[in-house]
Amino acid sequence: MMFYKNGELIIRSLEYSDKCLIIKWLSDNEVLKYYEGRDNPYNKEMVEEKFYKSNENETRCIIEYSEIPIGYIQFYSIDKKECEEYGYQNFQDTVLGTDQFIGETKYWGQGIGTLLIKLMVNFLIREKGAKKIILDPQVWNERAIRCYEKSGFIKTKILPKHELHEGELKDCWLMEYSVDI
Repeated sequence: MMFYKNGELIIRSLEYSDKCLIIKWLSDNEVLKYYEGRDNPYNKEMVEEKFYKSNENETRCIIEYSEIPIGYIQFYSIDKKECEEYGYQNFQDTVLGTDQFIGETKYWGQGIGTLLIKLMVNFLIREKGAKKIILDPQVWNERAIRCYEKSGFIKTKILPKHELHEGELKDCWLMEYSVDI
């Protein structure tokens, strides 16, 4: 099922037949350098557990460019505990988070990530009623941070030792896109 399309870029539901793509992408050292860590290549069982186990809070999708699957994106509601951690405890509207990666490295550096983030923001606002959308890239991931900033996200605060990556807890930026209310 297609969620959203803009020109050559399509966001569609993750299907079981996509499993081999996820395994391929998450066993590629270049991809793992930025997503999950090179010390954590995925095998079939890990992909089935993380990407195919039922989770009503997450919507998991494949990114296609010119009808070629090139990556993965997911979105989810931010729960009360996370809202408090991020400083949104008094915010009454919908806060959604998203995680993504382009798994086909030949598509890196072409502006597709920025198109993707803008498309997803538009979808989450129009179709899901999001008033805030958040991301949490690791502070050293400058390419992702630039992409998110070009898409309208702003850095709001450092999340110390927020994500385990390559055996070490890494600091992340909390980045936010806010809809004018």
